[in-house]
Amino acid sequence: MLPTQLQSALAALDAQGLLRRRRVLDGTQGARVRVDGREYLSFSSNDYLGLAGHPAIAEAACQAAGEVGVGAGAAHLLSGHHRLHHDLERELAAFVGTPAALLFSTGYMANLGVIQALLDRHGEVFEDRLNHASLVDAALLSRAKLSRYPHLDLAALEQQLAGSRAQVKLIASDTVFSMDGDLAPVAELLALAERYDAWLYLDDAHGFGVVRSERHGGLAAQANSVAQASRLHSAPDAGEDACATGASLFHANPSLIYMATLGKAAGVSGAFVAGSAELIEWLVNKARTYIYTTAQPPLLAAAVSASLKLVAHETWRRERLHELIARLKAGVVGLPWPLMLSDTPIQPLLVGDQHAALALASGLKQRGILIPAIRPPTVPQGSARLRISLSAAHTAADVDELLAALHGLAHG
Repeated sequence: MLPTQLQSALAALDAQGLLRRRRVLDGTQGARVRVDGREYLSFSSNDYLGLAGHPAIAEAACQAAGEVGVGAGAAHLLSGHHRLHHDLERELAAFVGTPAALLFSTGYMANLGVIQALLDRHGEVFEDRLNHASLVDAALLSRAKLSRYPHLDLAALEQQLAGSRAQVKLIASDTVFSMDGDLAPVAELLALAERYDAWLYLDDAHGFGVVRSERHGGLAAQANSVAQASRLHSAPDAGEDACATGASLFHANPSLIYMATLGKAAGVSGAFVAGSAELIEWLVNKARTYIYTTAQPPLLAAAVSASLKLVAHETWRRERLHELIARLKAGVVGLPWPLMLSDTPIQPLLVGDQHAALALASGLKQRGILIPAIRPPTVPQGSARLRISLSAAHTAADVDELLAALHGLAHG
């Protein structure tokens, strides 16, 4: 596309209400932020547990920087795999109850690396229609056949699996869908994967550390229902270690692959893939986005390690999230824009038209509240929404301030 064509294309995006522009954040991420020189109450981040600005995590990063420097200096397979990386991988594996884990620089890179390492043109990837773009891109780049099923339609998925003649099959799904906030039926997906001899790849970017997790990550919290569906063992008591449950789950299901990001609930950066020891060894040798990139700064591994301790022990953060979700749901009654069905910190306020969504976001911004308007192609045409993201850093008063502004805009 030539420069003059770019200008016309950008103008067309703007006219359609689809042009995106970046905002500049000063200071730390949190419930109250300074953006483009103005203070806002923010419901626009993925900092679900309020850890992005936690002093203990920052201190761990600073201490590590003083001891090991900043840059890793090389790819993992050269000389960039630091002891801090190695120890964190072991810690993450124990955290979610898997035999092994592997760090990636981003969740996008993890998804690209894993799916391309496992499938080629003789394989087939089955994906929920609302999966994150990185999962779709990963399937396309693998050269495998990509079959997408309607959102949460397991009957359609089973029909696709039954008709597949691929040498290798892989089901890929978000666990928490990033724009709708609803949950994938993990137990049923695992049962289908077992029935049709397929890999099951779970992208838990928005569930890790948050969803139904009493101590550990999102998958460990869902392990009971998955294990029951697979008839592996009975559900443990609430006091039983969720990590042990996860270990049993992966021991009985070596075709289960788990990915989570570390820049959302964990408040730092990066991602990891967890699964069998054989899977991780294969990825070390075959995942191009792992092999051909410089390792993340070791100081980030130290920061994540500090974060995991907070995620595990400060259970009040998840309790506050549940309280705030309930408060928001009760307070939107009477608004012309309904909340979509979600029990997660992602609470989408459905507007419909992208211009109307932009206008609503602008009205809130004028009142000092920052919430992004999500528009096509990120979401389907006609389903533009405000993506309200709650955080443990928010207070009940913050939610009440948002509700008052919404009711004022609706009825003012």
